[in-house]
Amino acid sequence: MSEQCYLGVDLGAESGRVMAGLWDGKRIRIEELHRFPNGGVEIGDTLRWDVLRLWAEIQSGLALAARSNGAAVRSVGVDTWGVDFVLLSKNDELLGQPYHYRDPRTKGMMKRALAKVAREKIFAATGLQFMEINTLYQLLAVQKQNPELLEAADCLLMMPDFFHWCLSGKRAAEFTEATTTQFFDPVKRTWSYSLLKRFKLPGGILPKVIKPGTRLGNLRESVSRRTGLGKIAVVAPASHDTGSAVAAVPTAQTEEGTWAYLSSGTWSLMGLEVRRARLSEDVLRFNLTNEGGVDGTYRLLKNITGLWLVQQCRRVFESRGSKYDYAQLEVLANEAPPLRSLVEPDDSRFHNPPDMTLAIQEFCRDTGQPVPSTEGMLVRCALESLALKYQSVLECLEHVGGKRVEVIHIVGGGSRNTLLNQFTADACDRPVVAGPVEATVFGNVLLQARACGEIGSLAELRAVVRNSTEVRALEPNPNQVGAWQDARARFSDMSFPKRRKG
Repeated sequence: MSEQCYLGVDLGAESGRVMAGLWDGKRIRIEELHRFPNGGVEIGDTLRWDVLRLWAEIQSGLALAARSNGAAVRSVGVDTWGVDFVLLSKNDELLGQPYHYRDPRTKGMMKRALAKVAREKIFAATGLQFMEINTLYQLLAVQKQNPELLEAADCLLMMPDFFHWCLSGKRAAEFTEATTTQFFDPVKRTWSYSLLKRFKLPGGILPKVIKPGTRLGNLRESVSRRTGLGKIAVVAPASHDTGSAVAAVPTAQTEEGTWAYLSSGTWSLMGLEVRRARLSEDVLRFNLTNEGGVDGTYRLLKNITGLWLVQQCRRVFESRGSKYDYAQLEVLANEAPPLRSLVEPDDSRFHNPPDMTLAIQEFCRDTGQPVPSTEGMLVRCALESLALKYQSVLECLEHVGGKRVEVIHIVGGGSRNTLLNQFTADACDRPVVAGPVEATVFGNVLLQARACGEIGSLAELRAVVRNSTEVRALEPNPNQVGAWQDARARFSDMSFPKRRKG
């Protein structure tokens, strides 16, 4: 068959890309067409997303696709991060500049919410991990600080849903993204209207929930004209980026609970793929989350502050005149003393500090540990701490899942970091399979191909990923067992809820 092209728009916290997935009927290869920076924009005392610039960049990428791939392009789909949203008026006017999840306006909102509705009741209605950045607390902040926006709102669109509306004109809420809000019912698989009513939030602004892989329609005529693309299909993939990444985990295992995934990037998301949401007391106590997956599955996982720690250290190093790429930072970390100082990655002081290096040093000082003083020491502290956090989460996942995880699949940009991957194998005492780096894009474009009838089951999709990519296997280092066991004991005293015995 002639090669077909599926366009994946992948928006991350640091950058966005328009990617081409080129399908020959057996394998798919990924080509980057357009890359552009992303990040929060400070205005006044707030942090926002510049969605209009992002939309302009997306259109530039689509125009490049039209010139390079032309009639071979069959569809386009968007994936982004979770929790953030856009409000539209009845006449499709954008209401306000959308907030960034790291904006401080949600501080204290979760506490206010829990004073009104008990934690157990919110969890029973949503199955979601409690984080102050969740959409529920963002909406409560709007209700308190900008009530006029909610009064004028006719529709709430999560970030990828907004860009799908820009592309197609269709208002819809894709399942995997909707489940990140903390007002989606994982049992009824629809919005938790009763919970919203408790908080006097308007449930009527929420659009219909659709499955990943749903065809939304064709490209708007105006977008087709501006970009030079034909009236290609607009397909909602698993539009939460981790949902697409997990769909593309190159596992052949089908038994639930025997493999874990770790989507490694600015955030680390570690979990199990399960057939139904888990709402037990232990899931609540461990603050795990149930996010939607492909084919009705759920991603039972933990959101962990990930390589954000290293990204922000790198930014500080650069401001001080030391420019390193990530490979150079990995070399410096490898040369630093091992397991000397540890931090809890999810400590609130690391959420958005003005200087990440000072925040790490402060944590070490406050906990009576040696204070890392060099670039290599700081990065090694961050990487080893992440690996130990993964081990803590793995222990809880195994407890809830009732089975031993035999292998950890690391996908996403962090799968390039060989040092972190080896630390993960050592800390967790499990084999690690690293790759593909572009798992999110693979999942995005292959779900589009499936919507166009090219692929059948999720297992078949994963077989295509295995046939189209190379991965790297890492084993735990037997010479480091004792050192990591000691470090786990130190780390557990300051971090994750302990598993009950028996």
